[in-house]
Amino acid sequence: MEELLTTIACGLVNDKDAVSVTVDEPDAEGVIVYHLHVAPDDMGRVIGKQGRIAKAIRTVMRAGAGMVNQKIMVEID
Repeated sequence: MEELLTTIACGLVNDKDAVSVTVDEPDAEGVIVYHLHVAPDDMGRVIGKQGRIAKAIRTVMRAGAGMVNQKIMVEID
């Protein structure tokens, strides 16, 4: 899942070297939190107008997690 998020983000940003993903341990409910870090200049590209791209990223990630029976949440930092 981490590779999927990295691949999606690298396709959107200009500074691909600044893209990093950190993963938290599952909480009590079994939800794994993925933190996406990008360069400040690329933040608008990842979020999009009115958060549409961020919402699409989260939807794709949840669909992928559902295929491997995981519960995830994506936060863009």
